[in-house]
Amino acid sequence: MCAYWRCFLFAVCFLLAAGNYASGQESVQPRRIAILASITGVIGPATALYVQKTIETARSRQAELIILRLDTPGGLLTSTREIIQSILASPIPIAGYVAPAGAHAASAGTYILYATFIAAMAPGTNIGAATPVQIGGELPGLPPLNKPQEKEQPASDDRGRDEKKAPMPKSTLEAKSINDAVALIRGLAELRGRNADWAEKAVREAATLNARQALEEHVVDLIAPDVEALLRELNGRTVTIGKQKRTLETAGIEVELAEPDFMIKALGVLANPNVALILMLIGIYGLIFELMSPGAVLPGVVGAISLVLGLFALSELPIDYAGLTLLMLGIVFMIAEAFMPTFGILGFGGIFAFVVGALFLVQTDVPAFRVSYGVIAGTAAVSGAFLILLVGYLWRSQRRKSVSGTEQLIGSSAVVLDWKDGEGYVWAQGERWHARGEGTFAPGDKLIIQKRDGLTLNVTASKNAGDRGYRK
Repeated sequence: MCAYWRCFLFAVCFLLAAGNYASGQESVQPRRIAILASITGVIGPATALYVQKTIETARSRQAELIILRLDTPGGLLTSTREIIQSILASPIPIAGYVAPAGAHAASAGTYILYATFIAAMAPGTNIGAATPVQIGGELPGLPPLNKPQEKEQPASDDRGRDEKKAPMPKSTLEAKSINDAVALIRGLAELRGRNADWAEKAVREAATLNARQALEEHVVDLIAPDVEALLRELNGRTVTIGKQKRTLETAGIEVELAEPDFMIKALGVLANPNVALILMLIGIYGLIFELMSPGAVLPGVVGAISLVLGLFALSELPIDYAGLTLLMLGIVFMIAEAFMPTFGILGFGGIFAFVVGALFLVQTDVPAFRVSYGVIAGTAAVSGAFLILLVGYLWRSQRRKSVSGTEQLIGSSAVVLDWKDGEGYVWAQGERWHARGEGTFAPGDKLIIQKRDGLTLNVTASKNAGDRGYRK
């Protein structure tokens, strides 16, 4: 019986060990995930950083797929190009998805959607209106572009989708920007095998399409009402990453939302020219107050931090360097007025340079990244009020009688203590002084101090007939 029990116990232990090993193998298998990032609102430096970090997170988590959910009116073209570069260099397939219903991928969003490995739209969304104001530079990873000559486009077709032909560019700079944008979007279209002719039309004529029309025109690859449907449609599709083809396996995959971290949110607040302008103004006056009152510490600390944050914010924006130079020149003039008083010449010249520089500071037509006229007027008004107070203080200090030193003695009165042969001693300002003067005076006579010569005062008789010892 003992042998039977031993065999039975051995079999039980073997089965338990095998079960534990199998469960351990299942637990070490990596989760299959897709990272979902939402690009909403105006595209700026924070959006570009968000996309870069999302790709890094997906790579570290070994994600199968990245989904960029788009709902944007456009944004800064410099940030758009950074996003496109990140997408083209991504080792993980990226699907662009215009959603939810009512969303749109306008302007910069069109370029981003064309750059993604797979383009999708939800019903009730639209794409297009990609005419730029300024775009430049080349992107790596694009195929050589054989751009066809521009042909005359009809005003409308049988579907009524085409818009009126756009007017010719008004300047060489505008023509260069549009042609460069056309080259970019056609290159993206050829790279992803999408409709390049309509892409050019979206740039030159600001054409738009809804989801159904975009699918018919081969602008997007599929239509999906939600993320789950999108993953079902993507399952089994083949994408090209570099020179390798990869088949997507998205059935049963988990979706994780990539939330922007604190740095991205802070950059989203700071990368605004209005915020940058206000921070720089706070920095200027903080430093002025600190230099005028050494040892106060707090104004200097707040001013230095604000100035650095303002300059950092400007570094993230497409800056016009002539505007920035005028802005900095205005700052220097306003600081100089506080320490080298010119009764407003430097100060008000600095305000003028500051305002003009602010007007030309940012090179973009995106409303969200333009300096508000209200902010410019407000900062100019605050600076003007400060300078008026400063100039008024300096004017009053010039006219105010001195309360100490030689200047304070001149014109004040002195009382004779003793006098003989044109000189003697007088009492002035609480002190006994040696004095000289023409005339004969008696103790108690009131005299007027005309000049100080070392430790001797030159005095003259008071013209007030009521003073003691007054003589003609």
